[in-house]
Amino acid sequence: MVSSTPSPFLPSPAQTLFVPGESALELRVRGQKVRGAAVPLVLHFHGGAFVSGDLDSGACLAELLAASGAVVASLAYPLAPAHKFPDAVEAGYTAIEWLHKQRTRLAGTGAPLFVAGEEAGGNIAAAVALMVRDRAHPVLAGQILVSPMLDPCNATASLRETLGSTTCCKWMDGWREYLRGPMDAEHPYAVPAHAQRLAGLPPTLILAGGDDPMRDEALAYADRLHEAGIPVTRILLPAKTGWPDSLAEPLAGEVPPCAAQAREHLRSFFQAAAPPAA
Repeated sequence: MVSSTPSPFLPSPAQTLFVPGESALELRVRGQKVRGAAVPLVLHFHGGAFVSGDLDSGACLAELLAASGAVVASLAYPLAPAHKFPDAVEAGYTAIEWLHKQRTRLAGTGAPLFVAGEEAGGNIAAAVALMVRDRAHPVLAGQILVSPMLDPCNATASLRETLGSTTCCKWMDGWREYLRGPMDAEHPYAVPAHAQRLAGLPPTLILAGGDDPMRDEALAYADRLHEAGIPVTRILLPAKTGWPDSLAEPLAGEVPPCAAQAREHLRSFFQAAAPPAA
């Protein structure tokens, strides 16, 4: 992988890999494999309200995950409206299956697998975790949802605080472009917040900001996971984060808001999460 530990806030060396298949999926891999040990291997999904974003706009969280001790594979998943649900989720599952086969090479023998994502990527990460549970392979050690976009109702107090009197926003537009029709809003892989069964999911870290429009849906999902018996760590960071937008558009040369705190929570979660079964 790379020969030195990357800075948590500056671009670090990355390797481009492709998941084989009819449409080769691009992965950008960051982080350092440790000789003689296994480190967390994370499949990461960028934000962009399902319709935008790329491996560059997702670099901030990917760097934080790598700086927390993981090898991180960020996926260039297919975007709506050209690719509506479930294309991105199926691409995510294809990628996690391939990473499982490659984990010894990328992160060490028995490396624990995680999924992670911010904003719309948090939705896709949560959906892939549900799909992995239902298909019983591979075993996930955890999921990390950062300012996740989980509920198309767009009616939470935290979102209204952000929108004010505005009746439309990029997140509402994104949901309309992503879902094929009203029935998709009832599908757990499209809308994890509406999933009827959450038992069997892996330990979860949910990070949100006090000024985060996704705050309430993130915390509500954390509550539902807890009620289902899933070990959940829910972290509400100080009010001035600018999340999720500041994660996708950090100012050049500046430390992203709350990056140091987020990194420590990520590191602690990786250390506490149980490794998957062989």
